[in-house]
This record gives sequence, C-alpha cells and structure tokens, in this order.
Amino acid sequence: MQLLNLTPVDAFLDPYDAALTSTPSSSRFATAKRSHLAGELRASHAGAKVKLGGWVHRIRNLGGIVFLDLRDRAGLVQVSFDPKWTPEDVIERAGKLGLETVVLVEGECAARPAEMRNAEMETGEVEVRARDFRIVGPAETPAIPVARGKGEKLPAEELRLKHRNLDLRRGELQKNIILRHRLQQATRRYLDERGFLEIETPILTKPTPEGARDYIVPSRVHPGEFYALPQSPQLYKQLLMISGFDRYFQIARCFRDEDLRADRQPEFTQIDIEASFIEPEDIITLSEGMLASQFKETGQEIPARFERLKYRDAMERFGSDRPDLRYGLEVFDASEAFRGSDFGITNSALAAGGRVRGIRIPGGAALSRKQVDEIESIAKSAGAGGLIRLKRAAAGLEGPAAKFLSESGVERLGIGEGELCLLVAGGEHVSNPALDRVRQDVAQRLSLVPANKQSFLWVTDFPMFIREQNGALSSVHHPFTAPNPDDIELLDSSPEKVRALAYDVVLNGLELGGGSIRINDPALQRKVLSLLGVDAKTAQARFGFLLDALSAGAPPHGGIAFGFDRLAMVLAGATSLRDVIAFPKTTAARALFEDAPSTVPPEDLRELHLQMTS
Repeated sequence: MQLLNLTPVDAFLDPYDAALTSTPSSSRFATAKRSHLAGELRASHAGAKVKLGGWVHRIRNLGGIVFLDLRDRAGLVQVSFDPKWTPEDVIERAGKLGLETVVLVEGECAARPAEMRNAEMETGEVEVRARDFRIVGPAETPAIPVARGKGEKLPAEELRLKHRNLDLRRGELQKNIILRHRLQQATRRYLDERGFLEIETPILTKPTPEGARDYIVPSRVHPGEFYALPQSPQLYKQLLMISGFDRYFQIARCFRDEDLRADRQPEFTQIDIEASFIEPEDIITLSEGMLASQFKETGQEIPARFERLKYRDAMERFGSDRPDLRYGLEVFDASEAFRGSDFGITNSALAAGGRVRGIRIPGGAALSRKQVDEIESIAKSAGAGGLIRLKRAAAGLEGPAAKFLSESGVERLGIGEGELCLLVAGGEHVSNPALDRVRQDVAQRLSLVPANKQSFLWVTDFPMFIREQNGALSSVHHPFTAPNPDDIELLDSSPEKVRALAYDVVLNGLELGGGSIRINDPALQRKVLSLLGVDAKTAQARFGFLLDALSAGAPPHGGIAFGFDRLAMVLAGATSLRDVIAFPKTTAARALFEDAPSTVPPEDLRELHLQMTS
C-alpha cells in the first residue's frame, strides 16, 4: 500500500475552530460541572474564572508547588498549585494525584510569564491557577501510558488494542476520530444540499453475492433459517430508486468475512450514493465535488476535475487498475525484441500466447545485486517465476539474456546508459501484478515519489466479466452492473469483451471508491445472471425481490460507494484503518478490548436451533 504525502492532521485540525475562543467568559461546551474545555484556553481567557474537568496527564511535584497537565478532548493546559493562590491542604492533596485520575478543578486562567511560556502547547501562553479540586474518577495505574516523552515509542499495537479505552485518550487518535466526525458532517452537508435523502437500509438481510463471504445470523423464530449481514446496501439502494426516491445516500455499515490487512476490516463504513436518470458523468462530477468538500475540511484544495484512464490502458501501461501516476516507470512490451531469439524463457512464454513486458529504471544500473534480488523476490511473491535483468553500462548491455538478443532486439528494448530493465515473461495475469509490485517498490527504493503531490484518477471502461481458469465467467464488479450499450450484442458471442459502465476513483495508487450504472431491465438482468451460471430457479430464489421490482418499472440509475474508513485514513495521514476507527478488529478479526468473538453457552445455541460439532 502506498503511503500518501498529505498534510499532517496536526497542521489543520483545531478541533473546535474559532468558536472555542470566541469569548473569555463563555464556552459552547459549558455544563454544570465545567465552564471551559482545558485545551481551548488562550491568552484571551486570562483573568477568567474557570471550572475544568479532565484527566491528569502529567504531574510534577516540586515540593510545595505542584504542576499538573490537565487533559480533555481539546488538549492540555497546565494547572498550577502554588501557595500564592492555593491553600496548603489543596497542594498536599494535589501532590498525591495519580496519572489518569479524573478531577474537577476550579481556579483562574492567568497569563504565564514570558520566560515560562510553552510554545509546544496550544495553551502554552496561559495556566490555570487552582483554588481547589476534587477527584471524581479515581484511577488505578494505567496498563499502558497515555502520556509519552519525546521520542518514546508506542506500546505494541496488540497491547494498545487490548486497552483501547486508554489508547483512545492519546491526542493523535482523538484528532483522527474528531476528523472522522467532521468528514461525515461534510459529506451529509454536501449531499443534502444537492437533494440527496439519507435513508437507512436493513442490517439483517438476505445473502447476496458481493465477492466475499457473508456473516450469517441464525434466526431463533425461524428454525434452520439465517439472515446475512450486508456486504453493502447494493440491492436496497436499487430498490429505493425503483420506489421513486430519486437520490439516496447513506453512511452505511457493511460486513465482509474475508482475510484482513492494514486497510481492511470485517466491519467497515462506506459512503453509499445512488441516483436516478443519470449517466456516469453525473456521478463522476458529483463525486469530484464531494471529495473537494472533504479535503477542504483539512485545508487542502484538490483539482476540480480528475485525470481519466481506461482500464485497458491502465493495465497495459502500469499493470494495475489503480495506478499511482505521481511517477513514471511505465510498463512496455518487449516481446518483439525477443521474438526469434534462442532464449528459452521468453520463447516458452511467447509460444504459450504470453508476452515479455517490463519497466526501464533510470539510474537503476547502480542498484546492487542484493537490491535487485530483493526486487525479484517481490515479483515472485506476486506470481512471477522471476525477473529477466538487463542493464546498460559503459561497455554495453549486460545480463544473462543479453547474448541472445540481436542488434535490432537491443535497439527495440531502448535501454539507455545507466538504466536497468526488469522484464517478466508470461501471461498478463502474471506480468501485471508482478510489474505493478516491482514498479511500486522501485519508486520507493529510488525516492521517485514526489512529496506533497496528489494524483487523482478515474479508471473507466472496466470489463464486465473475467473468465476463470475453469472456464466460468465471474463479475469484475457485481452482477447488477450494466453493460456498455455498444457491447450488448457481445453478451452472446464474446461476453469477456463486454465493457461495463463502471468507474473507480484512485488517489496516489489507492482506490477511494467505485461504482457503476445498474441494470434496470429485468430481462437483461436475468441474462447476466444466466451468463454467471445462475439458473432461472436460483435467480428467482436469491434475487426474486429485485427482479420483481425491476419488472414493476425501474428508472435508469447508478451510483458509487466510497470506503469512508480509507478516506479518513488518507486525510488523517494514518497508515492503518485501525488508527481512524474507535474500536477496530485485529488482522485476525478479533476485538481484543471486548474479547470477541467468544463462545456461546449451549442453552443459547439450543434456542437458536444450533449445536456444536467437532
């Protein structure tokens, strides 16, 4: 996964904007127990009487004078207990406070002397001179530290997830969760202003094919029958269009039982959008505007229109349908350079209908043998048998394959002096993923990725189907994606050549979202299901409610879904979805804090008409 060079969250996120410091005597966060948030106090509040509530972040007992940093969701403020303004018994009690204890503090906000100001704290120009305090939430010694010294490493992630309530007190995570809230509100405002209705769809539903396993839920009142948790609201949003709601959105919870990684969770959130009487261009324009509104929340401007690339061109030039366009290293076809040579590896690939493809790496000839071996290991992990290596030194072309190349073959390769060429021989199903991984690794290894550059891209004209090794067809997106009208006739003769009215939006090599125009003709929907091996009886059993609804008159419609967790991760500058989700799962799909999943008592299973088998 590419890490994105975006503005750090600290640079733009004042959690509560100017409203925090509007007047010294009031706060929109005032309650019966507190007048202000600790982290909102500024020089303009000097002289104000304040009541604060928060956690003891740090404490320094200097013998007769006690300083503590009080923390709440807005940040930290220094509280001083000094005989000049604090009774002695209060100072004595303050010196015994433990970390993470919740206290209420009363006192006066005062300007710090110039030589004692702390430029590293937002509240560094002031302190609260305490008159009194009381403990309202006693705390045991925390299992993991919340406060960290400069350069101090975080505890292991597994330990932090086990004690997530403490981990979530860290300023970094609090800012991420606050940013997530702001992005949700920006999304709602943007779509509401354009006439979209936020409509909830069921969580307990019917299993549908979405590309991953369903989480299933047994029914107590219907023995032997099961609900499924939705992988997406796909069918329901189509039904809403058929029902005449015209423009729908939902910040939807979705569930997929699949292998996990840093940017994947078993339960996740997506921004789900559907509209009627539209074409792809309508959704693309809407999405570009919505993304602009979200990036604006972080103080960033993005292009009004994004670059576009057809799927076939993306795969041919970059080996990926989500290419990172911030750097070159384009894939080229070297088949003709090797055709007719005596090099066995390329001859076998060409004879089997494959090709020889690769990338030219400027300055790559300087890479060591060990470094190229490491790059080759990455290609092998993506399915390639190995890499053909060629480089041009001052003495000419070097590499095991060089002696098999004719003069015209060398010329066709076009390798410049100082360049390294890495090639894969085989079918596209092998060369595409391998060269994509090689391209990404080389760009990072040689520092070819420009800092603070954003490359947005629409990938269009996806194929509707792919042919599996067993000869069966499967959907590239899902079975409800509409074919390009120009390719309808190919459904009978060459279905794998049919283009879909589908589109994905990509940022710096990371897919942010994808969507399509849907099938609104019941006969065409049945035909597509049939091509996918779903017979009429099964189609009616699994999708009868959609097919019947389509038969009642369905408008042309389509939409898009954005991975909201991923978008929040990008804008927060985080490297894992777990850093922008309050209570995430591990890569083993475990919730360490809640200790889930867990066993169920036998009597509960019996009520659900289930029994355990070994």
